[in-house]
Amino acid sequence: MNINRRLMLIGIMLVVLSMTMATQYTSTRMTYRFNIVHPSDSDVRFIASDNSSDDGIRILRVSGSNASGSQGLELVIGGNISAGQNKTYTAAFGIVNEEPYEINITHINVTTTDTDYMQIWFHGDRDEQMEADGTSVKVWDKGSMGYGNGSALWILAAGDGEKDTMSADGLTQLDTAWDASANVRYSTEDSNNSASGTSDFVWVQISIDAAAAATTGAYSGNIFIFTRAGT
Repeated sequence: MNINRRLMLIGIMLVVLSMTMATQYTSTRMTYRFNIVHPSDSDVRFIASDNSSDDGIRILRVSGSNASGSQGLELVIGGNISAGQNKTYTAAFGIVNEEPYEINITHINVTTTDTDYMQIWFHGDRDEQMEADGTSVKVWDKGSMGYGNGSALWILAAGDGEKDTMSADGLTQLDTAWDASANVRYSTEDSNNSASGTSDFVWVQISIDAAAAATTGAYSGNIFIFTRAGT
């Protein structure tokens, strides 16, 4: 009887041991794909408008040769600004949504190794300064955010995936033609005004507000634009 019990216990231990050692391995393959495209053709894309006073080319432009792998965007604000002077471009560039759902622009950040004299607004009227445009929202003010992280600074309405147009009302299509000098798409129509939540684009006003004690020299930095899907 004791022998049978011992044999039964040994059998149970062997079963348990075999269960702990019987690890299963599987292998599954899946494919993936995505596209790297030009910044003016992406799902959240950037278009030019105002010209730089340096060379008459759009402020927003491709910094490289426009060949694949060298299509970084830059803003050449241009002009020689003296201490205590303000220089403003009401439509330095535009942001257009081509996703089939709303996109919230949540916040802006600017980094520079120099003193920050940059001010940025989102607004609807391309050729009006922010003081005359009731839609304007200050999103950056010389080193500080206009809004905190997570706030919807501006809501870009759902787009239609068409990279050569944008829409103020979801119905009328406005052309965003190609500029061969700046290597970006652009729009200069004064009637191309936008509204948050209704239009799939927004205009970006940039001002350089130099302090009276500003040091002479060249200034540069980076602008980061953060978005969140509305759904």
